[in-house]
Amino acid sequence: MEVDRASTNDLVMLATEADGQVPNSVGAVLLLSGGHDRGGADRCGGDRGGGDRGGPNFDVDDGLRVIGSRISGIPRLRQRLLRAPFGCGRPVWVDDPDFDIDRHLTHVRCPAPGDEDALLRLAASTCVAALPSSRPRWVAVLVSGLDSGKVALILVLHHVLADGIGGLAVLAGLVDEGVSPAYQDSNDQLCGRRPSVRELFVDAMRSRWQAVRSLPAVLRQLPGSFRTTGGLHPPPAGDCSLLHRTGPSRRFAVARTDLAALHRVAAVQGATVNDALLGAVTAALHQLLVHRRETLDTFRVTVPVAGRQPKSAEDMGNDASVLVVELPGAGDLPERLRQISATVRAARAMGSGPSPAALVGPVFRVLARMGAYHRYLLRQRRFHTIVSNIRGPGRALTLAGARVESIIPLAVTDLGNVTVTFIALSYAGTLTVTAVADPDQLPDLSVLIDAVQTELDGLSAPRIHRSSGVI
Repeated sequence: MEVDRASTNDLVMLATEADGQVPNSVGAVLLLSGGHDRGGADRCGGDRGGGDRGGPNFDVDDGLRVIGSRISGIPRLRQRLLRAPFGCGRPVWVDDPDFDIDRHLTHVRCPAPGDEDALLRLAASTCVAALPSSRPRWVAVLVSGLDSGKVALILVLHHVLADGIGGLAVLAGLVDEGVSPAYQDSNDQLCGRRPSVRELFVDAMRSRWQAVRSLPAVLRQLPGSFRTTGGLHPPPAGDCSLLHRTGPSRRFAVARTDLAALHRVAAVQGATVNDALLGAVTAALHQLLVHRRETLDTFRVTVPVAGRQPKSAEDMGNDASVLVVELPGAGDLPERLRQISATVRAARAMGSGPSPAALVGPVFRVLARMGAYHRYLLRQRRFHTIVSNIRGPGRALTLAGARVESIIPLAVTDLGNVTVTFIALSYAGTLTVTAVADPDQLPDLSVLIDAVQTELDGLSAPRIHRSSGVI
């Protein structure tokens, strides 16, 4: 039988979590058209008090049933990683015989006042909660009681399950447009039996032989992989208060802009939407430091680059490389866009393929388990922040008959001394940018996200303003 193992990239995601205070998770908040609740007992263990009523387009009880059915139909979300016996290779994905949707899918009312800030705080607490390895590592929360009369779905996956692109494949398996009757009827079918020790050993020996044969190619890729991340000994990132030891808490803040308008303005300067996003973020960081009475005109930014586009919710996992680029945060906007575009193109031309950690996976994982990677992150001066941009669905979707009005991307991890990162997602003509920060080290997050919104407004029209406490 074919053995479904965690990939090297998947294991890197697990290893980066070693000794960290925050799980390595990705996810999203889906804001749905309004709903109502019939009251009564909540089968998923959340608060199901009477009187939780909103618009007429979404029924919470039916939504739980539909979402639970579709999530249960995604094979990877019914599986957990099982460590293989000694000498039998990497961990394998196996069906969880005790899988229970009620352990993963819950319903809660949004804390008062039920606005976007309250929803984002709930999403942050969901993201930083540990996902036990003894069962499939994901959680979904259906949120009612929003002051707009709408409902939201918070979906969080451990990064070992999927990267941001893989998360989109999960989304495709949940929405109405991506579900076939045959898919819906497959919920109770497990994917296969657990491989025997003999099968694991034979498969491991085969993989090791393939690894030996591919060693020359790996060695050829290593120089380019290190070049794209700044080299073995890059010049240190400029000293500033953005680099400070982080703790276990995270806070989200969101800015939005019109995607087509942003694309038009960027194209005039020969730039891409991603270049414009990088320009908005670096300019906002510059303004934040000015607000703090600090001066730094250039920023070193890590930019993840997807290595694939999954075809379905069964094609998940992790496959990305990274670029580390030095970008301007001050100066004339057109010139900055041209400089950012040229810098990113040059970095891409240096090389591509897996990250250095993935190429030397076993060595990296051993060092991570020893705590060396975490200690490095606490002192690193390679980059100031991470900016990830994911291309989402271009048209509006529906879930359980309700329109998905907005998708807010989420990602948390323990990044040592990096106090804020950014993840962006395009959906139905809108680019949504989420700033992910340690609230203790970045108490002025509102200043930063307002600066991001101002920069995006300056880049695009018509303008879509950041929500100010109202969804």
